[in-house]
Amino acid sequence: MLIKTFGSAVFGVKATTITVEVSVSQGVNFFMVGLPDNAVKESQQRIESALREYNYRMPGKKVVINMAPADIRKEGSAYDLTLAIGILAADEQIVNTEVHKYVIMGELSLDGSLQPIRGALPIAIQARAEGFEGFILPKQNANEAAVVDKLKVFGVENIKEVIDFFNGDNELQQVIIDTRKQFLENIKTYDIDFADVKGQENVKRSLEVAAAGGHNIIMIGPPGSGKTMLAKRLSTILPPLNIHEALETTKIHSVAGKVSSNTSLINQRPFRSPHHTISDVALVGGGQYPQPGEISLAHNGVLFLDELPEFKRTVLEVMRQPLEDNQITISRAKFSVEYPANFMLVASMNPCPCGYYNHPEKECVCGAGMVQRYLNKISGPLLDRIDIHIEVIPVPFKELSEKRLSESSDEVRKRVITAREIQHERFKNNQGIHNNAQMSSKMIREHCKLDEAGVSLIKNAMDKLGLSARAYDRILKVSRTIADLDSSANIKVEHLAEAIQYRSLDRDNWGGN
Repeated sequence: MLIKTFGSAVFGVKATTITVEVSVSQGVNFFMVGLPDNAVKESQQRIESALREYNYRMPGKKVVINMAPADIRKEGSAYDLTLAIGILAADEQIVNTEVHKYVIMGELSLDGSLQPIRGALPIAIQARAEGFEGFILPKQNANEAAVVDKLKVFGVENIKEVIDFFNGDNELQQVIIDTRKQFLENIKTYDIDFADVKGQENVKRSLEVAAAGGHNIIMIGPPGSGKTMLAKRLSTILPPLNIHEALETTKIHSVAGKVSSNTSLINQRPFRSPHHTISDVALVGGGQYPQPGEISLAHNGVLFLDELPEFKRTVLEVMRQPLEDNQITISRAKFSVEYPANFMLVASMNPCPCGYYNHPEKECVCGAGMVQRYLNKISGPLLDRIDIHIEVIPVPFKELSEKRLSESSDEVRKRVITAREIQHERFKNNQGIHNNAQMSSKMIREHCKLDEAGVSLIKNAMDKLGLSARAYDRILKVSRTIADLDSSANIKVEHLAEAIQYRSLDRDNWGGN
């Protein structure tokens, strides 16, 4: 008898439906075709053991399984349940012939229980698009898949529940999620707050500007000055995720297997902080079977690179294209996948190997030229993509011991949201442009016009401070954001002056030049 069941393969953040054709006929042996990898081939042993636990058996006949389309490689153990139900239905141990109405996925343990799978959300989205009645999957992934409406989602703990369901011996409980309620829960709840940071008002201001305009930022300062503490609080002042961004972010984390069993939607902006020993592939994604990297896991959130010069040069250089295009394409011989990578880059670094160059109290012990060699570990093209450079000075004891509370993240976030709304209105006719940091040169000329005093100021700044030519566009973008925070239609001299301060590393005298 020939039976068809359906599973799904995930490539990038999109799913492709896989048809599992099972034929049981006279003869012996077990054949599996359709480009399965070793993990899929090993499913025979897992299925056999799982069925034996519940007094079912593998057919003592010839079993042929084809996984179509045959030109797509089938990877992983998530097809165990799809295959097992197909085998039982083809051997008439399952009498229901409606198994084709469901997408069925799950990894079997030897005792018949189910292990979680990756990519449940994109699989559910594709199942709904193709008109399937329901999606049967491990209970651990049910909340995640149930975000998709107009699709019945059933979370199961073991294979016996699925067999009994198709045989009509019991009903599976549909998992229903109120997506909007789940999304709104804890959307603005953070364990950390800007109010925790004593002093550093100028750095807080620069982070507010960065958040308001989507600008990348680098903080330079000695050890213990609060760079990491400040960076971790940046996500608390960013505008909350909207429902579309939350779905997009959850899809990526679902594919990477990083959505917890009690979570349906990720409703807070991601904050990713990889160690400086990270490899190129782990940062941008890839591998033999491509998986999203840290830059994609930071999509719609913040990627924090602490001690930037300590990262390998090749690791930093592979970020240049994603920073420009907001996506990463991973190509292999037979296919390519795309992962979104629209993130804010926040980096921190010591000013020199010993960490005390330009320190107000401690003396730098680095030899001649060491400071510049240390800074040269970061390439010009990468720095070119970072709009704001800010020096972080250690906080004096007087400010540390103050009991007065600083401004909270909520108060700062309100100003950031107002500035973002101005930008949304400004770029509503420009597809793919959402904030000032994404402006092209043509848009800069249109939206960042300066008066005569402004032109004079930036000319003097470039001459006297030795600012590089690449700093010019960045200063205009940042000054446009500062004007938006001030609800000003025009860029004023004071907005331009503040933006010029945020280009420390472009000055000729920085690093002992």
